[in-house]
Amino acid sequence: MTTTLKGKVAIVTGASRGIGKGIALSLGAAGATVYVTGRTDSGHPAKVPLAGTVEETAAEVTALGGTGIAVRCDHRHDSETEALFQRVKDEQKRLDVLVNSAWAGYEGLHDGSDFPLDQPFWARQVSKWDDNLFGVRSAYVASVHAIRMMVEQQNGLIVHVSHKINEYGNPAYHIAKTATDRLAAEMAPPLKAHGIAVVALYPGLVRTEGIMKHAEFMDLSNSESPQFTGRAVAALGMDSHVLAKTGQALWVSDLAAEYGFTDVDGKVYIPTWK
Repeated sequence: MTTTLKGKVAIVTGASRGIGKGIALSLGAAGATVYVTGRTDSGHPAKVPLAGTVEETAAEVTALGGTGIAVRCDHRHDSETEALFQRVKDEQKRLDVLVNSAWAGYEGLHDGSDFPLDQPFWARQVSKWDDNLFGVRSAYVASVHAIRMMVEQQNGLIVHVSHKINEYGNPAYHIAKTATDRLAAEMAPPLKAHGIAVVALYPGLVRTEGIMKHAEFMDLSNSESPQFTGRAVAALGMDSHVLAKTGQALWVSDLAAEYGFTDVDGKVYIPTWK
């Protein structure tokens, strides 16, 4: 296992804030060149009242020792996704890591149009279905473009940010995350022969900007930083035997124990619902 991602190229979708930003920062701290994508940049205000732009994340990536490159990309539009990957191919001639983190399932909570969190699903806006399932489709489309590059290299890592579903009652969210796990499992077998690993990744309760907006309603005593998930991705990216994990859904906390990393505060958080 190597100890750096220097010379490696990554794309992290949905990285203007949240878990995606944390992943981009951790990959940057490991020395990677990181293309930071999202809809919010200096010329396009956020769709939700939360801080963060792709330029700000990219600057932090660079400050941490990597190379951050901001690209505004709305992954709802296939043409923008295709242009992103063509740019990476033209500029870098390679792609080592793709992290699919773009997701809009909580936007109604952030802007107050679909609040509170504990509403029954039939009381929510019907658009919540599309907001959740968008993430699955965008992960598929981005992966297709990434795979076309990675097959030429005969190596690569694709990470789908997901969530362990142990309950019922929230169809849009639960089906989206279950589908994300299945996406990793379906992609893995034909890609293994090309040296490409695909995994789903389970964070715990993460202190994203959106979560902190509603912190008064939550117990954050066992919560983790976005960078904790990022350190898991970085560890996977440095593991020369990562193909042994392909097709699996992996807990960030389990990877912390396996690879020996901690959160930014030196702790390892184990979700209570594991």
